[in-house]
Amino acid sequence: MSTKIPVSITGNLVADPELTIGESGVAHAKLRVAVNQRVQGADGTWQDGEPVFHNVSAFRALAENVANSLKKGDPVNVAGELEFRAYEKDGERREARRIIADTIGPDLRFGTVIYQRSSRTTDARPDAQVDAGPQTPVVGATSAPAYNVSTKGPVVVPPFVATTGNEMSW
Repeated sequence: MSTKIPVSITGNLVADPELTIGESGVAHAKLRVAVNQRVQGADGTWQDGEPVFHNVSAFRALAENVANSLKKGDPVNVAGELEFRAYEKDGERREARRIIADTIGPDLRFGTVIYQRSSRTTDARPDAQVDAGPQTPVVGATSAPAYNVSTKGPVVVPPFVATTGNEMSW
């Protein structure tokens, strides 16, 4: 029997996400996130507390996107369900906990992101056409990763291209 509790954490990836594809074809990413709470000492100074390490699992498209976007050291926000499991190993009863992620994203307090929508070729029909809305920025093709928090500098994004006949243009 398992118990699931809604949870949201903010921390840093301890290692690169591990992506595996199961026998059923479902992608599974395993992550470890370290959460470090700041505590104020008696003298009023702030110090880092003991880190708490969380195992996080992501499945399907979320797993693939996490593996392609994040790396060790990246600050992340994770929301999902905390799952407790009991199992037996070598005749001994053990317990484990992990977070089954619903969403995972970068923590924008420490960097910037250029969002890039994934193409889902398995879901798209051959005759399907995707049109960009007026709010969609036009970004040139680049070989740089869409997410890089290590520079902690501004990301230069080309300006939005105004479409003709757009009632929302100023």
